[in-house]
Amino acid sequence: VQLQASGGGLVQAGGSLRLSCAASGSIYSINAWGWYRQAPGKQRELVVVRTRTGFTHYADSVKGRFTISRDNAKNTVYLQMNSLKPEDTGVYYCQANIATPSENNYWGQGTKVTVSS
Repeated sequence: VQLQASGGGLVQAGGSLRLSCAASGSIYSINAWGWYRQAPGKQRELVVVRTRTGFTHYADSVKGRFTISRDNAKNTVYLQMNSLKPEDTGVYYCQANIATPSENNYWGQGTKVTVSS
């Protein structure tokens, strides 16, 4: 199983970006998706997690600005990021809990987001 993240880039404060993460390989089911980010010099932190049942949890810092969505047919998850702030800068990683059928957590390679002030 592989996760391929894309969509990062450079954007001005107040702008928007949409990240994508596609899972490929022998997938029985995807039980949960998550986006994490790591700012320079800081630890990786959770941005949002969404389970197959629809439970969704956003970090307080992104509530109301970021939206996670998924396309089950494409095994793809998206992160729509609006009203971006310089503090949103970092490398964004997608994670998925995937059954093959044994369950494991997989990580994408990361996509860099830079928000200029």
